[in-house]
Amino acid sequence: METDEQARNRFQSELEFVQCLANPNYLNFLAQRGYLRERPFINYLKYLLYWKEPEYANFLKYPHCLHMLELLQYEHFRKELVNAQCAKFIDEQQLLHWQHYSRKRTRLQQALAEQQQPPQQPPPHGNAAAK
Repeated sequence: METDEQARNRFQSELEFVQCLANPNYLNFLAQRGYLRERPFINYLKYLLYWKEPEYANFLKYPHCLHMLELLQYEHFRKELVNAQCAKFIDEQQLLHWQHYSRKRTRLQQALAEQQQPPQQPPPHGNAAAK
């Protein structure tokens, strides 16, 4: 039976590890050292799928790791990660996604802020102000 402290430590360790999976260079490191071919490690990746549940996913700072965790369930993806060019491509695609997402989010926030401002009255016309 696991104590509360052991459960907290396991939770924190698994949280940190799952989030590391968002880093394609780390995945390349794991693949080059053979971890992604080992059955116990593959089983561990399958076990970690519980992080996709909302009550766990809420703790993630890098939700993109869940997509990588999902892809790691496929042998073909795990084999391709040995190639540094594959990791570089994934890294570049993540960067492009984040740049696009950031710009789109900024535009949406600006549009929302403009909608929430009360409409401004036009300044009075020259003669009307003189009266």
